[in-house]
Amino acid sequence: EVQLVESGGGLVQAGGSLRLSCAVSVFARDSYAFGWFRQAPGKEREWVSCLSANGGSTYYEESVKGRFTMSSDDAKSMMYRQMNSLKPEDTAVYYCAAVPSVLIVCSDYGVSDYDYWGQGTQVTVSS
Repeated sequence: EVQLVESGGGLVQAGGSLRLSCAVSVFARDSYAFGWFRQAPGKEREWVSCLSANGGSTYYEESVKGRFTMSSDDAKSMMYRQMNSLKPEDTAVYYCAAVPSVLIVCSDYGVSDYDYWGQGTQVTVSS
């Protein structure tokens, strides 16, 4: 069983920054792909970024490229999302997720492919 716990959400002004954390019960060097998703009220859960398994590359949804970065710390079993230049449209509940992976490119996975999910953390960006 893989468990994930997000933290670091909050309320920020447009243009501000937040750093989200995801504590995981597996090490990043294990054969899992990890993803970040977000879901706004009344909308479908949206893929934002992912980290490929086995030291592979990261991938980002077009609207967050250059603003969001994703990293991991194997020693702490943590994933991080640095979010800069936040916009009101970034307001959502943000989730981290994991899936046992044999794919080289994690962006080939969709929402329904991920097996393990955190509880989510709320990010609210005010105008």
